[in-house]
Amino acid sequence: MTNPQQLRYSKEHEWLSAAEDGVSTVGITEHAANALGDVVFVQLPEVGATVAAGETCGELESTKSVSDLYSPVSGEVTEINDTVVDDPSLVNSEPFEGGWLFKVRVAEEPADLLGADEYTAYAAG
Repeated sequence: MTNPQQLRYSKEHEWLSAAEDGVSTVGITEHAANALGDVVFVQLPEVGATVAAGETCGELESTKSVSDLYSPVSGEVTEINDTVVDDPSLVNSEPFEGGWLFKVRVAEEPADLLGADEYTAYAAG
């Protein structure tokens, strides 16, 4: 499992891209996607909704379980990935590309986000 170096990671297994014009992209990591199993349903926050770092903002349902989706930052949701809503398997097959979940205009970023190497060590236990 290779975690892209340019991303930052939460301990809840979400990734966050660097902001472009104040907006970052959020998804779940390959580690989380593998742990979930085959994702069959994705519930994302609504565009315009305010999310808070570390708080639940959606849900991922797999053949194994239902898991909460947490926001790694605080801010306003600017876009959701309708493609992943229609084809939740993208979360498993392309967690860092087509399987992204939502975009957020970052208002506040917590100091405890991890770099790729730190996250890899954290996920390995």
